[in-house]
Amino acid sequence: MTETTTGAAPRVGWIGAGRMGAAMAERLAKAGVDLAVWNRTAAKAAPLKKFGATVSETIAGLRDRDVVFTMVSTSEDLERVLLGEGGLLAGERCPAVVVDCSTVSTDASEALRRQCAERGVDFLAAPVSGNGKVVRAGALSIVVSGPEETYAKVAHLLGHIGASVTYVGEGDIARLVKIAHNLMLGVVTQTMAEITVLAEKGGVSRNAFLSFLNDSVMGSVFTRYKSPAFVNLDYTPTFTPILLRKDFDLGLAAARKLDVPMPVTAATAQLVQASVGSGRVEEDFAILLDLQAAASGITLKPEDVSVDDGLGAADEAARS
Repeated sequence: MTETTTGAAPRVGWIGAGRMGAAMAERLAKAGVDLAVWNRTAAKAAPLKKFGATVSETIAGLRDRDVVFTMVSTSEDLERVLLGEGGLLAGERCPAVVVDCSTVSTDASEALRRQCAERGVDFLAAPVSGNGKVVRAGALSIVVSGPEETYAKVAHLLGHIGASVTYVGEGDIARLVKIAHNLMLGVVTQTMAEITVLAEKGGVSRNAFLSFLNDSVMGSVFTRYKSPAFVNLDYTPTFTPILLRKDFDLGLAAARKLDVPMPVTAATAQLVQASVGSGRVEEDFAILLDLQAAASGITLKPEDVSVDDGLGAADEAARS
């Protein structure tokens, strides 16, 4: 395990135990890391106790930790837990390193990096690709930017959380990488919805079409993973339309700043907005399929068949 400058294993804090945060913290706890977790709703962090983690009643209780990870929903949430009243950096004592795994804007990340630097705290931007099930299957991907020497100190901790950890350079460029990733997530899902509805309206079952697609050169880990939701209309949320809209807003803002035309992304952004406007904001963003079907004059029904999401083998390996 990565050691501190005194030679001892680092004491780690974790802020944010939602669907993603809890699953990621669980992997650290299972790896034997000395872990303390805070969440606004303490009950969501309580299950981590059975894996050896402790639950902190306050964020201030994590200030004496060597490294603190954050996993929250928005830039405002991140600023609040770091700099707000009772925040991690609001006291005289601060952790040596903050590793933020949230998806926030580059501007917000840069501002918080400066605030950390003023307090002598190293800051790493480490957004992730995946969801709770992907985390538990040991298949999460992490992209990291910030001081390379700081990354080297915590790389082992990141390795406990994700199967793939990619260091991309100094500063906050990991934010742009993650936002670009999520733009593709939305565009591919919308395209997948369009071609699936096309096939179904032409008389092909969704299961048959997606089985063919996934076994072809056009299939991917993602199309296979999303197929059960498309076939059986199971919209249990992994990532909501609201969160996807946020990332499209961030991505298109970055494109304007860098003068990069993104016509396909811009068109998809309007369809993501339509999914939000439908009011189904607590479901998975795969509801793009339903919206495409409605626009095509058909009503979908669950096919009620077993569909492999491609994570089974990885999930079994993680459990063993």
